[in-house]
Amino acid sequence: MDFSMIGPGIVLGLGCLGSAIGCGIAGMASHGVMSRVEEGHGKFIGLSAVPSSQSIYGFVLMILMSNSIKAGSLSPLSGIGIGFFVGLAIMISAVYQGRCAATAIQASSKQPAIFGKTFAALGIVESFALFAFVFALLII
Repeated sequence: MDFSMIGPGIVLGLGCLGSAIGCGIAGMASHGVMSRVEEGHGKFIGLSAVPSSQSIYGFVLMILMSNSIKAGSLSPLSGIGIGFFVGLAIMISAVYQGRCAATAIQASSKQPAIFGKTFAALGIVESFALFAFVFALLII
């Protein structure tokens, strides 16, 4: 049995899991707010989709890691370590970005003028997933 693709599977799975949880958290907030306000629903739906980007990081890393393992430049054991820890960082970033998006949805429903400003915090949380992604690219 070949276990060489466990690492790439881990990074993809954790990235997608985090995105699903983060989008779910923000989506629930979006539904609650949309039931109370008459306009701006598209903005709330857009905010709830922001944590989905972390699944893309996991997907790209899965492809690059599997190619590196097949080429012999990355050992399967290193792939597991990289996949787990980078995937965990990406997952946690997505979950907290979803929580941050939920509060952005709630705040901008009360004060629509602050909508654009709420993206600053979302970007800061996203940056940690991006750091993990870039650092993984440097070592695979």
